Amino acid sequence: MTDGKRTPWVVGVSGASGTPYAAAVIRGLLTAGESVDLVVSRASRLTLLDETGIAFRDAHWRDDLSQWLGHGADGKPETFPRPDLDDVRYWAAGDLAAGPSSGSYPVKGMLIVPASTACVAGVALGLSKDLLQRVASVTLKERRRLVVVVRETPLNGQTLKHLVALDEAGAVVLPASPAFYAGATHIQDLVDFVAGRVLDTAGVPHGLYRRWEGELGSSRPREESRG
Repeated sequence: MTDGKRTPWVVGVSGASGTPYAAAVIRGLLTAGESVDLVVSRASRLTLLDETGIAFRDAHWRDDLSQWLGHGADGKPETFPRPDLDDVRYWAAGDLAAGPSSGSYPVKGMLIVPASTACVAGVALGLSKDLLQRVASVTLKERRRLVVVVRETPLNGQTLKHLVALDEAGAVVLPASPAFYAGATHIQDLVDFVAGRVLDTAGVPHGLYRRWEGELGSSRPREESRG
């Protein structure tokens, strides 16, 4: 894809627990042939280090992202083949002059996954204290798709008010809440369900989970016949 026609999805990763959700969404976007602009907050680097052992570095983001995307939700490295990152751009969280900080920079929308309550508050209040929050504000003002994958429990009243404010501003609030009707047998299945719902909201095709077809019990393995 040439730069002149490149219209990426911005993926913002905040400091909430749930870096496997972000990895699954990025893998899904790349598999679907979508371009990705990536913003990793400072707080999320600590979470990523804790959950995967990967130290994400600005100067070596390509190597670190490749390693991250290879990890499974169970923490095992090299679970997935490392994808081609030629159509991924990385923007440092402190770079408020980055391309996506302006509404004139063409993007399809933004997916914040996972979204911490601090991130939710910052976006709802329009603080723009870092690039992630600034891009979210731009996404809202330009009436583009903004998906906020909040990952926290329980939620206090103030956070609930912030989430309502985001909904009223046009964002899609998508809690990282996996379902079990798809026949999950591994933690990766639960992660992929949430990632798949994020991609559904973005209109990106994928095969990350089995969709409901109106048949009760269809996800359970059938008992072998006896006789």
